This record gives sequence, C-alpha cells and structure tokens, in this order.
Amino acid sequence: MNTETYTPWDTAELLTDDETIIEYLRAALEENDPAFFTKAVGNVARAKGMTSIAQEAQLGRPSLYKALSGERDPRIGTVMKVLEAIGVQLTVESKVA
Repeated sequence: MNTETYTPWDTAELLTDDETIIEYLRAALEENDPAFFTKAVGNVARAKGMTSIAQEAQLGRPSLYKALSGERDPRIGTVMKVLEAIGVQLTVESKVA
C-alpha cells in the first residue's frame, strides 16, 4: 500500500518579492502563449492578494479569478489593469538584436 502524500503545488506561494515576480512574468511572456501568460498574471495577483488587486484594478474579484484562470481569453484592457495594480508594465522592443 502506497502511503505517500503530496501537497498541491501553488506557484503564488513562491512569488514573495518584486524581483521574483518580474522574472516570473518575463519568463511566462517568453513562452509566447497568451493563456500561459494570463495564468501567470493570475498567480501573481493571488500572491499579492486578489481582493486588493481587484479593488485597485476596479474589477470584480470573482470575474477576475475567471479571467486570469488561463482558461479564458480576457480583454487586453483587463490584463493591463491587473498589471498596473500589480505594479508592472509591459514594454515593447525589437526582436532583432
């Protein structure tokens, strides 16, 4: 009989400082997968406190959970409001080095 137990993984628990959050979002964006990035933004919002992020972004908390689940395609405006509430911004640069 197998007696091993596993604790569910929660990425938000590891996002404890701004530098880690920035690197996490940067790596998620590099995946070039909108759903993956949206889920990463949701993980950061949970780490920072979804209630306070929802209030600052002027969005409903339940709808924010759904929008950032990675299972939906939220409006870019929603993602930008959340990023602003988190304290980060997206930048654009040339891929040609």
